[in-house]
Amino acid sequence: MADRERRLRTLFLNHTTVPGGAEFALVRMLRADTDWNAVVLLARPGSSGDGVFADLPPNAPLMRNGVTQRFGASSAGRLAQADNATRLAAQAAATRIHRAFRTADVVVANTTRAAAYGALAARTSRTPFVVHVRDLVEAEAIGGMGAAIMQRIVLPRADGVVADTERALASALPFVRPGTPVSVIPSASGISRGPVRDRGDGPVVLGMLARIDPWKGQELLLDAFARAFPDGDERLEFAGGAPFGHEDYAEHLRRRAADLGVSNRVELLGHVDDVDAVLARWHIAVQASTRPEPLGQNVLQYLAAGCATVVADEGGPTEWVDDGVNGRRFAPRDVEALASVLGELGADDAQRGALARAAAETEGLRTDAEIAAEHAAFYEDVWSAVHRSVTS
Repeated sequence: MADRERRLRTLFLNHTTVPGGAEFALVRMLRADTDWNAVVLLARPGSSGDGVFADLPPNAPLMRNGVTQRFGASSAGRLAQADNATRLAAQAAATRIHRAFRTADVVVANTTRAAAYGALAARTSRTPFVVHVRDLVEAEAIGGMGAAIMQRIVLPRADGVVADTERALASALPFVRPGTPVSVIPSASGISRGPVRDRGDGPVVLGMLARIDPWKGQELLLDAFARAFPDGDERLEFAGGAPFGHEDYAEHLRRRAADLGVSNRVELLGHVDDVDAVLARWHIAVQASTRPEPLGQNVLQYLAAGCATVVADEGGPTEWVDDGVNGRRFAPRDVEALASVLGELGADDAQRGALARAAAETEGLRTDAEIAAEHAAFYEDVWSAVHRSVTS
């Protein structure tokens, strides 16, 4: 932090208290470093609870303003999109006049929705504005309206862009002003380093750690599990809640397991607080998203926990998993390809063990404290770049 004696006053914008990957990553990062001089500013939630932000540290207090932001904006109809646009404009105005915005040294948008109203608020401000790109900036990933807003309004206004993976950054770069500071920093994923735990000699346990959502690929994994292990004692666990209105999909998965004749060996655990304990019993951990995953925090957690890790061969996870070295890849959205990999791993203790040991040694895995330090340094770089341009 050259020529600065204190940590920047950093304002983090987030649009929901629902426990998603972006929200968990932000809380982990803020809790990992006691030197933050930060505020988390939320759009006013539909309920009074703090949700995932109940665990914020004292040096990063939670504040609220504006109006509730609805989920499902990327796939909404015209009337709903008009309502969403009105809510974005109202939130931008409320954010711009909030004291935390006016006194911040740097403003960081933690989610795509927050980036939309944050960019509108920042248009009339010289405060450095950083966008955290957690999704691919493509219509398939964030909807046509979301992609248009990111490409035409948000990224051209950004003074700094941080992305979870090279793939996510590449999707954003065409819309970023030349010379804008950019960095690739994986999300804080709650990982810790240590020896690979012995899973014991019991039945092989497979699992997926992800919110229950059709695009996360739970049904794909379920179908592949049933084909790879139509009988036997192998088990499959899904760990993750069902936010954003996907409770019906959880019920669909239970019915599908029954139809496939494997319901007695499949369990939906719901949200889990002790992720380490769950991963410690999984022999095989799977990421099977049905569209390119920008990062997949679960992949980093699988690797650090020493699970035999299986990922779809596209998107951010391919930057972390080298097929046959520290995990396995399969053709995206291909049930037969996934079933083949699972069947092979399920029958080969030696291969699972070798992949597990290599997974835990994957180069580039970082603790939350290391991630926090990288973010703080990047915000300093953005602040310095903006102030050099103002004074030059």
